[in-house]
Formats: sequence, structure tokens, C-alpha cells
Amino acid sequence: MVRATGKSAAVYERLKADIESLRLRPGAKLSEVQLGEELGASRTPVREAIRRLAGEGLVDFVPGEVARVASISLGGVRALFEFRMLLEPEAAASVTRAGAADERVLVPFRELLARLEEFDASFSTLDTAAQTRSYQEFYDISEAFDQAVVAACRNPYLARTIRDLRGQTARLRRISHSGPRRMLTSLEEHRAMLRAIVQGDAPAAEAAGRHHLAQTQNALIESLTSQDLTTGAEAGLQVDIAG
Repeated sequence: MVRATGKSAAVYERLKADIESLRLRPGAKLSEVQLGEELGASRTPVREAIRRLAGEGLVDFVPGEVARVASISLGGVRALFEFRMLLEPEAAASVTRAGAADERVLVPFRELLARLEEFDASFSTLDTAAQTRSYQEFYDISEAFDQAVVAACRNPYLARTIRDLRGQTARLRRISHSGPRRMLTSLEEHRAMLRAIVQGDAPAAEAAGRHHLAQTQNALIESLTSQDLTTGAEAGLQVDIAG
């Protein structure tokens, strides 16, 4: 485990945000010297941040070689979602049961449901360009939902494992929600999960969570394979189709 200094923590947060938002593309080189100049940091905190991100699977780092943003492979996507389907639907059911026993657990989920309904109502009135600009608001809602599930999950091992996968899932969300059609279907899936949790229906929450993950995986694979994504930075994402 790399001990984070104040400067390395700041560099880490910046690099992680850039990787998750795809401003730093899979396969992109991470030069310690160049990053240090851009971020106003020496090589040591940059190296610490890179090692920390490597520990989360977001960077491919070999000492003595140039670090790169971790690539995305179809095999890796399938393995990740297979693992998530074992964890996240159970977490949603666990949170629902906890909410049935303690109404306070449901407060953030009720707030998120209201926020989602408000977003849906306003989204339909926007033109295409404005809808595209509003995607970030939906990303924020879906991220807040994931964090709320982790925070309310009564199994600390389950919660920690899901939390540790957040870096991987955040950048994949950007790809799977690359068009308005998928974003709108994802909105409906989040509405179903939230309603099931608020209504205290654990089996429905688990089923809705599983359905959402299956649909997200399908959309992600379709997005990756429908474009020329095999040439690294020039074409955007680097995909190892044999992976």
C-alpha cells in the first residue's frame, strides 16, 4: 500500500478523475516528468499516485517502464460484470431489508428517487444539444445511488469490495451511456431499483439490479465493438478483442 502524502493525494485525485472521465484514454502514456510539470508536482508524488492507481487496476505500472492508463478488453469487461452480478444485486437486497427495519436507511434513496424524477421531467423538454450537456447530471445521480448502496450495506466486506471496484465502473459508465437511448433506459433501470428499495421489496431490488447490470454490459460491449477502438490514443479507446 502506497502511503499518500498531501501532494500525492492531490495528484491521485486529479489523475483518477481524468481516467474515469476518459480525458486520459486507455493506453495513454503517463510520463512522470510531463505530469509533474502539468500538475506542479515533483516526480515522487506523481509516482506515488501512479502506484496507487495501479493498485486499483486503473494504471498498468511496471517499475522502470512508462506507465499507461489501463486498457479495456472485452474479456475484462465480461469478467468484471460477472463479478459485479454476484455482489451488487445482493447489496441492493440487503439495503432494502435494512430499510424495512429502519426508515432512516431509506432517506437518501427517497431523495435520489425524487431527484431522478425531476431530472426525467426536465430532460424531455430539452433539445438534443442540451440533453447531451445534461448527461453529467445523470452520471452524478447514478454515482450517488451506487455510493448510497455501499454506505447503507450492512455487510462491510460486501460494501468494501463494491467500493474498490468503483474506479473501474466509473469510466465504463461513460462508454455504456454514450448515447441518449441507453441513458434513458438506464434511467428507467435506476428508477426500478430505487422504487423497489423504497417500497421494501428486496427480491424486486435484487432483480432490478441484476437486470441493470446485464443491460449495461450489453450496451458497453456494443459500444466497444461498433467503433474502431483498437489503435489506442488516435482512435480513442484501446481494446484487446482477444482478451
